[in-house]
Amino acid sequence: MRHFRHGALVAAALALLAVQGCASVSREITGSISRSPAPSARTVAAMPASQLQGVVRSYGEAYQNNPKDKGTGLSYAAVLQMAGRNDQSLAVMQQVAIAHPKDRDVLAAYGKALAAAGDLPKALSTIQRAQTPDNPDWRLFSAEGAILDQMGKSDDARTLYRKALEIQPNDPTVLSNLGMSYVLTNDLPSAEKYLREALKQPGGDSRIRQNLALVVGLQGRFAEAQKIASAELSPDDAEANVAYLRKMLSQQNTWSKLRQSDTKRRG
Repeated sequence: MRHFRHGALVAAALALLAVQGCASVSREITGSISRSPAPSARTVAAMPASQLQGVVRSYGEAYQNNPKDKGTGLSYAAVLQMAGRNDQSLAVMQQVAIAHPKDRDVLAAYGKALAAAGDLPKALSTIQRAQTPDNPDWRLFSAEGAILDQMGKSDDARTLYRKALEIQPNDPTVLSNLGMSYVLTNDLPSAEKYLREALKQPGGDSRIRQNLALVVGLQGRFAEAQKIASAELSPDDAEANVAYLRKMLSQQNTWSKLRQSDTKRRG
């Protein structure tokens, strides 16, 4: 998540969680082409449009040459999602799932693609199908939790995040997902606590830092939010993020709309 204005802020917190949550799976199962893994979301965020399109074309050509190859299909679908082409990513994963109907990694990536495309019930059932009770995967617990949060089932989601942390203690992506879950129910102090903990861990990345800055800003501490964001952004970008946050929060009924949404989900 490079800037707040690219998808963070009160009403967009659900979308932010969707990206952040499912990323915890995608970073682990993108597969590879000639031993070269798909670029990370952070790397893609820094690419100019022309370079990103070149990466998509490169993976697309490899996929066309061997559409049934698991690693190629997973990598191509992941890159398409990073480029915002969720419908095409889902179409690719549908073909990969047909070729590998019982593969756990494929089912997990298919569930991620379904969630990105907005089919949450099917995404949930696909992720659950990929899980094995006798040998549970913490990444799947985290991905399932992210989907449940989007469905308004935050209590169930947090149970799964904590199961993931029992298997993989202090994982930054799971801690971040847990933090963003509290954003969705307006418990900003708890959200800040988990996001700060996530950022302290090895592997705490740009998305976590920007999520933390968002949560601090939502509590009205704009100078602190700007300081957090500016640790890796240019001063102009960091200032623009906080200015946008301040503007959005000043709009009438911002908080009441969020609370109403929370009430409906719990009702």
